[in-house]
Amino acid sequence: MSHTDTTTETTDRTETADDPRGHDSDSEQKIHATDLRVGYPGLEEPVVDTETLVVPEGEVTALVGPNGSGKSTLLKALARHLDAETGDVLIDGREIAEFGSKEFARELGMLSQHGATPDGITVEELVGHGRYPYKGFLEGQTEDDREAIERAISLSGIEHLREKDVSSLSGGQRQLVRIAMALAQETDTLLLDEPTTYLDLRHQLQVMEVIRTLNEERGVTVCIVLHDLTQAARFADYLVALRDGDIYDWGRPEDVVTEALLAEVFGVEAVVEYGAEPRIVPKRALE
Repeated sequence: MSHTDTTTETTDRTETADDPRGHDSDSEQKIHATDLRVGYPGLEEPVVDTETLVVPEGEVTALVGPNGSGKSTLLKALARHLDAETGDVLIDGREIAEFGSKEFARELGMLSQHGATPDGITVEELVGHGRYPYKGFLEGQTEDDREAIERAISLSGIEHLREKDVSSLSGGQRQLVRIAMALAQETDTLLLDEPTTYLDLRHQLQVMEVIRTLNEERGVTVCIVLHDLTQAARFADYLVALRDGDIYDWGRPEDVVTEALLAEVFGVEAVVEYGAEPRIVPKRALE
């Protein structure tokens, strides 16, 4: 691993990340990636180069790390938006390359950080686009489609917006609509890339509460990239901390988000406390 020069305490915790189930032996593996190297054309070195990643089934897993640590790149590889140079990614024990495109879309949904929205489309129509994995050529909406759309709109709390043009919505409202579209896809696994970035606090909380409800009520496995460490520690069951494209640590938030992590991964001196809610107080930037 890339952090072999860190303290003994950190090394002991990180060794468990090579066998991520060591933190919770009851967790089943929904996604399992090994020896993964992922990069972009024109770059000599991969952006992600890590030995093992596990996303436990039926849990919310947050990917955290500083800018450029490989969080979004890793998520894109899991969603087949980027081809890995080497390594294997399995979902439910099956190689993701073996799935047909619509079959894969029924297994896994991905909400990208910056998704384009067509002009002149209502909220309900956009949410309906999430049903594409279940439809044949020129096939209209079925009763199953309509029920799935209604569930997604209700769960996302956007009933009052259904007839509005998406282009007229605020950024926070638009993000909730995009999440509803992903929910209408009705997959067992949902990947989200920074869904709360640029949103005000109210809409951040709405988005995270929708994700938490989706997980708790429907058992959907969620893997989410988050910048806000406090938010990640509060809402996620597990955290994957990345540094320089490698997994620095993996486990329950209270095991991962420590003062040592803030110093060694984020370059920040901070106080970390766990009570009724996690509390992270940055003190100063480290050189």
